[in-house]
Amino acid sequence: MQLNTITNQTIALAGIAQAAALVQQLATKGSADPIALETSIASVMKIDSDSVIDVYGSLSGLSLGLKQLDIQMTGYKIVNPEQARYSASLVFLENQLSQHKNLLNIIQTGIIKAQSQSEHFGLMHENVFANLGEVYQNTISTLQPRIMVNGEQNYLSRNEVANKIRACLLAGIRSAILWRQCGGTRWKFLFYRKKIQAELQILLKQI
Repeated sequence: MQLNTITNQTIALAGIAQAAALVQQLATKGSADPIALETSIASVMKIDSDSVIDVYGSLSGLSLGLKQLDIQMTGYKIVNPEQARYSASLVFLENQLSQHKNLLNIIQTGIIKAQSQSEHFGLMHENVFANLGEVYQNTISTLQPRIMVNGEQNYLSRNEVANKIRACLLAGIRSAILWRQCGGTRWKFLFYRKKIQAELQILLKQI
């Protein structure tokens, strides 16, 4: 399987953008796009996949991420600075995480537990979110700089919302790992901007 393609890199970037958008939705509204949320959480469970798109199940599940990435990459002004900050932080933290094998082992153990929980309770059960949230807290949250999520305090202070936010951040890390595995780098994002934008248009037409 050829991983290092502009199509795979764009899909992985859409996965990161979707996680960032979901975090913002949850933090400001207390709820999030249900299809996008299910797709992103399911991607965390896919430790081994046959293809990049298989990580997300289908392109339609990435609709939110593809659209948000397209909006962010159109023009030179950052349309949504909060989402852009979350996305950049996720890529930066994933790079740090790759150097901590002990944390990667903890994450893998937590994901295996979440897989078992999802089979028993269902993917979107609060127990699954609580477990993934705890995994994020015990691993990614220990790296610096921590991602500071802005939103409405009455939502952020609710356990079930906080767990979903952390689970979405973990999904963002999953997509950032995929971005790196597909040959994605900061320089590629900067210099291949037009190619990524063109690929986005092709992918958006397939939804």
